[in-house]
Amino acid sequence: MPYITITTWEVADGTDYDISLRGIREKRLPALKELGATRVTIVRTSDRTSAAISEWPDKATRDAAEQAIEEVRKKLHREDLSRMTGEMKGAVVAEV
Repeated sequence: MPYITITTWEVADGTDYDISLRGIREKRLPALKELGATRVTIVRTSDRTSAAISEWPDKATRDAAEQAIEEVRKKLHREDLSRMTGEMKGAVVAEV
């Protein structure tokens, strides 16, 4: 059963969103794919905020990637000047 994580992010005040997004596209998204994510979607929700929706084949795959994901998140804060503001996760129970 697919497993989804949704994280929300905010770039620091004065940070160029497009530069931050470039780092995410070039480094962070490929890293998540290498860890087993089947799809990652970034949605810009305001001038400084985004939501990342990651789909995993199952919870076990996501759980196995947990430590590496934490390292990626630390880099996001240091290198891309962004911070995670929330996280939700769970199994897909219905879709169309």
